[in-house]
Amino acid sequence: MKPSVGWALVGMQFGVLSALLVFPAGDGWPRNWIVGAGAAALLMAGVLTAVVASFRLGTSLTPLPIPKNNGTLARDGIYRTVRHPIYTGVLVAAAGVVVWGGSPAHVIAWLALWGVLSAKVHFEEAMLREKYLEYHDYQKTSGRFLPRWSSLFPLKKPAHPRVLNRSSSEV
Repeated sequence: MKPSVGWALVGMQFGVLSALLVFPAGDGWPRNWIVGAGAAALLMAGVLTAVVASFRLGTSLTPLPIPKNNGTLARDGIYRTVRHPIYTGVLVAAAGVVVWGGSPAHVIAWLALWGVLSAKVHFEEAMLREKYLEYHDYQKTSGRFLPRWSSLFPLKKPAHPRVLNRSSSEV
């Protein structure tokens, strides 16, 4: 991927985020203290997730969907179950803005943000698979934006699997 394409995606990401913040509030639902508390909780949870994930990446952090040459693959901490927790945090925080904004324009902008981040991930993961041989296996055990159910609650394999023969399975 050319850096110019990466920067274009970053620009679109921040453009959509800016639109979310400047759109006028709508009347899609009442804005009361319950809605405000929910919006604030989403905003804080999203920012906290993105900050924790950013610190975990350390010097590997880049705004571009292009891995750094001297970067390392993070697979521990928050990255154990989610491959792109910074984007998760951005989406959750933006959902808080949508909840408070209460307009169809906010919802459409959030969907556009999800689309831009999904495009970034598409390009980024192709390059991560090329750079890190273990990335393909990592994709099988972790979710893109949310943890996989199996990574949260792994199924225990039986010590002695029961083998059924043909005659015992027929009734």
